[in-house]
Amino acid sequence: MLYTEQTPNPESLKYVTNRMLYKGTADFRTPDLALEWSPLATALFDLPYVKGVYICNNFVTISKELNYAWEDIMLPLKEFIKAYVEDGKKILNDGFEAAMAELEKERGVGLEYSEDDAVLVKKIIELIDTYVKPAVEMDGGNIEFKSFKEGVVSVVLQGSCSGCPSSTVTLKSGIEGMLKRMVPQVTEVVAEMG
Repeated sequence: MLYTEQTPNPESLKYVTNRMLYKGTADFRTPDLALEWSPLATALFDLPYVKGVYICNNFVTISKELNYAWEDIMLPLKEFIKAYVEDGKKILNDGFEAAMAELEKERGVGLEYSEDDAVLVKKIIELIDTYVKPAVEMDGGNIEFKSFKEGVVSVVLQGSCSGCPSSTVTLKSGIEGMLKRMVPQVTEVVAEMG
């Protein structure tokens, strides 16, 4: 079984399967990264209209190239993903999670805060994981804490959230508002594209 769901981003569509594809998040913005780690994403990038592939739990969010219309590519994509999953083909190569964790460590993702802020950061991450992440996943995307410095929380947006026109509104009115209420030390939330 496979069905599609709209996302707030008009350039992204969420394809939901009845199988666990990958317990975690795998965001592929370039064919190069896909080639190294994901046979599924590589196969999708071979299609001329695929611009980005995001795999999480039981869904794949596809971001399309601007010059294609969903009505022309939605069904061929659905059939492609359905056949791929039903054939039991490999979604991600072994070692992906460890490699990404290593990459994040190198980039310092999630580690950019002072010792004095450790308690605050723990609370901020808990709030994001509990209240924000589930809603963002429903829209075919992901949000990760990146850093906290001088009142500013940086987050990374992935999947359909990346480049989505409404993500700025969600970020400012929703996430920023909640964090400011729950953690008075927060003055602003800013996003980086994953």
